[in-house]
Amino acid sequence: MSDLLYSEIETDLRGSLRELLADKAPWTSVLAGTEKDEPYDAALWHAVAGRLGCAGLPVPEDLGGAGATWRETAVVLEELGRFAAPVPFLTSSVIATAALLAAGERELLAEVAAGEKIAVLAVPFSTGPGPVTPTVRAPDGTLTGEVTSVADGMAADVFLVPAPGGLYAVDAAGARRTAVTSLDMTRRLADVVFSGASARRVADGTEAVRAALLTGAAMLASEQLGLAERCLDDTVAHLKTRYQFGRPVGSYQGLKHRLADLWTSITQARAVARHAASCAAAADGDLPIAAAVAQAHCSAVALKAAEECVQMHGGIGFTWEHPAHLYLKRAKADSIALGTAGHHRAVLAALVDLPPA
Repeated sequence: MSDLLYSEIETDLRGSLRELLADKAPWTSVLAGTEKDEPYDAALWHAVAGRLGCAGLPVPEDLGGAGATWRETAVVLEELGRFAAPVPFLTSSVIATAALLAAGERELLAEVAAGEKIAVLAVPFSTGPGPVTPTVRAPDGTLTGEVTSVADGMAADVFLVPAPGGLYAVDAAGARRTAVTSLDMTRRLADVVFSGASARRVADGTEAVRAALLTGAAMLASEQLGLAERCLDDTVAHLKTRYQFGRPVGSYQGLKHRLADLWTSITQARAVARHAASCAAAADGDLPIAAAVAQAHCSAVALKAAEECVQMHGGIGFTWEHPAHLYLKRAKADSIALGTAGHHRAVLAALVDLPPA
């Protein structure tokens, strides 16, 4: 059985990161950043990846990382989700890192673990774990083709590109990138075109891509958990201080019931997210099942928490000047990322031999 409790190291890491994010990424700064052309907050990224060393948490020390596990990485994702932080941690420090670890690539992995380079797996962000049909060809060691809706595509220094024959690393300068209008402006999408770009094969076959998408789906649940917890905390705080007809809004029984239901769902989400992170950390054979369960549950919980946050804040919750819409957009984008909840339920049914409905 997985240990779902947080260790002392994980708790200390959470405290340090939350303190940094409260200082460097208050919601006012995050909101202001969505109106700029920068693909991510570079100063915040350098603080998270460099000062705290979070970029290389799951990477062994002999490969240039911190020698921690995916469990500690999951704690980082919880806090980044809580702040809807505009940094390429999920794409570079989780998905691309998992691909490089599976590929046994050392040089690029060390640079990514140190936060010196941002690596991005060049697949549509909606791609779930499973077989990937490449849209890029690799004749004579050069890449030709297009990949649409790549998360953090504008932020990448290096693309990891699935193509026939394996996984290829290509300098982002060798690609033509076009920003796409994104629902979640804290994690922007881009279309990427390769026209004879020079590339280096870092892995044969499809195992590295499969490992990246599976680990990414498992770990995304922790980001969704942190976001849902933030929405619940902000909503409860608002309902305690907002008065109508001479009494706190939160004293009304109907709202209490909705908050209690949400708290229960988040508690369940914490259990499945922690289990998925533990399975990833232990390279457990049950990881495909744990990831599917986590995504099938946590996607809906995060979205519900964000919707309740908007609604229970009343009129102010629908305004641009309030952060609720940041959480709603992140939750909605995450619910589509790395496979929808419906996709993961279908995967789960196949994994445990349940007949189709």
